[in-house]
Amino acid sequence: MHKLVKLDAAISSRDPGVGLAAVAALRQLVEELEELHVDNARSLGWSWQAIAEKLGISRQSVHKKHHVRRGRRTR
Repeated sequence: MHKLVKLDAAISSRDPGVGLAAVAALRQLVEELEELHVDNARSLGWSWQAIAEKLGISRQSVHKKHHVRRGRRTR
């Protein structure tokens, strides 16, 4: 929660360094959130296609990005 408060302040900053750091932090947060929910979906039996549709990307993209990280070679 503390990170989100800091990000909120950074978003409205006029300092480009602060703003760009906030962009980097948001990217990291999005990656972590995606990994968490992809892992959850897969553990619940969701297909790569179903996950891809919810993320608005191709099945190939989501599979390529996450299958190795999860230690699986599933289709």
